Amino acid sequence: MSEAITPLPIETPIDRDLVFRVEQFYYREARILDERKFQQWLGLVTEDIRYTIPARHVPLNDSSMRGTEALHDEDREISRCDVDELPFREEDLLTLAVRVDRNFKINAWAETPAARTRRFITNIEVWAADTEGEFRAYSNFMLSFSRHGTENYTYTGQRRDRLRVDGDAFKIAEREVILEENVITTPTLGLFF
Repeated sequence: MSEAITPLPIETPIDRDLVFRVEQFYYREARILDERKFQQWLGLVTEDIRYTIPARHVPLNDSSMRGTEALHDEDREISRCDVDELPFREEDLLTLAVRVDRNFKINAWAETPAARTRRFITNIEVWAADTEGEFRAYSNFMLSFSRHGTENYTYTGQRRDRLRVDGDAFKIAEREVILEENVITTPTLGLFF
């Protein structure tokens, strides 16, 4: 017998103006990245940024979860920095700054010619975080990737962010990028999602 359907809990109410401001922040961030203004993008993150792309796997069935939604919980597929399941990326401000700087080196062959990207950000949800002046936000993305003379690729996934208020703006304090793929067939994970 399946478990009873219960209504989803209503998150802490967030004012519509705040949601609009977060949406505009994400759209601006996507434009900055698509225009290859990586140094400007680095200004959108906090000094204590935590940026991760966990690996995904197919978990074994757990018979104790049979008949419940927990059996198909997406979080069971995501590595959480275990010794056996390292993330694809786990970065801080220093490693992000090194990646940004690399884009401007004349000998960065992997970045020459520069890739053409287009980011589509959607399904944005915002709610209060446990810390004053911070918000949690989920968003879905689709990223089109093209480089001269090669195939075109599409990345899709979800971003789980912690945004911090910084004056009249926001900064990204934490970003977890959940890619749909568990086998990476795209040419790089060196993009900023």
